Amino acid sequence: MTSQPEGSPPKRISTLSPRSSLAIRMLTALAIGALLYFAHAAFIPLALAVLFSLLLTPPVEALHRRGLPRSVSAVVVLVVLACLIGGSANLLWTPAQSWWASAPQTLKMIEKKSRPVARLMNRIEILSSRAGEIGRAQPPSTASLGGPVTQSDVGESPPDADMAVEILDETRAALVGIVTVTFLVLFLLAGGPPMLARLSAALAIDLQSTQTLRVINAVRVEVSRYYASIALINLGLGLSTAVTMMLLGMPNPFLWGTVAAVLNFLPYVGSATTLVLLTVVAFVTFNSIGHVAAVAASYLALATVEGQVVQPLIVGRRLELNPLMVFLALWLGGWFWGVAGIVMAVPTLLSLKIVAQHSRLGRPLTEFLSPEKTTLAPIAAVVAQITSQTRCPDDRSRLRPRNGA
Repeated sequence: MTSQPEGSPPKRISTLSPRSSLAIRMLTALAIGALLYFAHAAFIPLALAVLFSLLLTPPVEALHRRGLPRSVSAVVVLVVLACLIGGSANLLWTPAQSWWASAPQTLKMIEKKSRPVARLMNRIEILSSRAGEIGRAQPPSTASLGGPVTQSDVGESPPDADMAVEILDETRAALVGIVTVTFLVLFLLAGGPPMLARLSAALAIDLQSTQTLRVINAVRVEVSRYYASIALINLGLGLSTAVTMMLLGMPNPFLWGTVAAVLNFLPYVGSATTLVLLTVVAFVTFNSIGHVAAVAASYLALATVEGQVVQPLIVGRRLELNPLMVFLALWLGGWFWGVAGIVMAVPTLLSLKIVAQHSRLGRPLTEFLSPEKTTLAPIAAVVAQITSQTRCPDDRSRLRPRNGA
């Protein structure tokens, strides 16, 4: 029995079993998820500010290298961005307003053209309800219960007043959120990499802080480069959609081109929404089914070329994501944080993949987030290694060259 030298600290014996450590990790993940869900009002502006700061850091750093302070560079970039958004909204305001003014007539036209389908569905519903009522007792009528309850008996407020109050509340919340995100983005851009260096140095040792800075810089560079490429691709898709809709005789073609470009930032969901909108507008505008099919098929062809040819060539295969994981991330993001969660879903997956690529133990996560075709090569390598290790000794001896042969 070996004795421990005097003055040395006693050795700590780990008493945690693998099951208990796994349970602790699961409880920690559940606690973090509950915190993000119930405290979304505080975390959504912070998450959006971090995303926008990642996207806007390259132009701020470019201006800083030319001699401008980071705070002035951040203000200049935000002002230019606000001017671009305001100019785009001003150009699209007139067609959007005219389309909104004609919305009642559009709904009436949709109802008129879909009346045969509605009649068929109504007949099917009547038949199913009659079949369900067979052998079922009739419920007591409202007359036996004292007559129907009117709005005056309950004393409810008119629906218009409730809708106006709800619109005012939503507008106030949106304005507060925009101002909060703007100030947070300005603070993060003004701090820049030196602020991240001070934070990482204060929270970790030298080697860990250096690795953390490398990973943060890689995430910033890759995410900003990815979204810059996606912005150029979406701009081309929007222009192509606008020209195609103009040639097909669609009303307000530049409006639909802008909608296609903006919604295409959301993978799969955005292009599907644009396809539905264009199909509905074509269904209302044209009387020919062939014309409606031409509108839908033309946009579907443009979206297919953009997603399967242009985007892989420009963005590359290294940052491609598994479509199933993208769908799950969009669904979970929408369930957690609504529209903000949908916006944050893809950047979060990209950041996780970049962090895993720069980690020694991150290969399984990288392969898990990658498309299936990128995971076939590692699986084939593992299978080949297993088969080579399980080969019989006799086979190995046959493969060895004999002495004097």
